[in-house]
Amino acid sequence: IFGGLVWILVAASMVPAPIVQGWVMFVSVFCFVMTITLLCLYLCGAHGGSSSWVTLDVICQETAALFYLSAAVLEAFFTIGYAVNAQIDPFKLIYQENVAAVVFAFLATLVYVVHSVYSLRRWKSS
Repeated sequence: IFGGLVWILVAASMVPAPIVQGWVMFVSVFCFVMTITLLCLYLCGAHGGSSSWVTLDVICQETAALFYLSAAVLEAFFTIGYAVNAQIDPFKLIYQENVAAVVFAFLATLVYVVHSVYSLRRWKSS
């Protein structure tokens, strides 16, 4: 859910560096598709109780956490730099969208890190 919000907010906002917007969009779309695909495979029972699926889950969650952390830090850095350089009033809508995207990107990072910790605990016990 947080990734979808990041996706929507970054698509709707004006990011001063297109490469940052591209990376954040790639991360949010990639992680969204990866998570939905894994969820559907788990719900369909495609894993069959195999321990390799636990390893796959750990790898996917850690990758997503790392990607979202990099996207959140880049988005925050350029949002702050954009506001300082352009001397934007912090209450303008465009700036608020960027700030909201940063907040939700960090929340998505936190959720993926927590899921990764629980996946690592499950992987260790299997």
